[in-house]
Amino acid sequence: MTEFNKPTAEEDAFNHVEMMSRVKQETIKQQLLAKTQQQFYDELRNGVIEEMALAIQRMTGFGQDTLDSITIYIREMKK
Repeated sequence: MTEFNKPTAEEDAFNHVEMMSRVKQETIKQQLLAKTQQQFYDELRNGVIEEMALAIQRMTGFGQDTLDSITIYIREMKK
């Protein structure tokens, strides 16, 4: 390389950041593809179950011990 087409320190830094960004994006893509359909389903299911448990905890029609027992039973349904 001649002096004229040698990258500057700024260009080197930019190229390094750009390369690291591409590596990170590729890693994220691989992680997203690594989930099976069953894993995705289980995560959704567990999220819904947790939402239901939180909603039941906020109910006021029963005693706190009863609500805690129901909540524990519901949370045990998670996979």
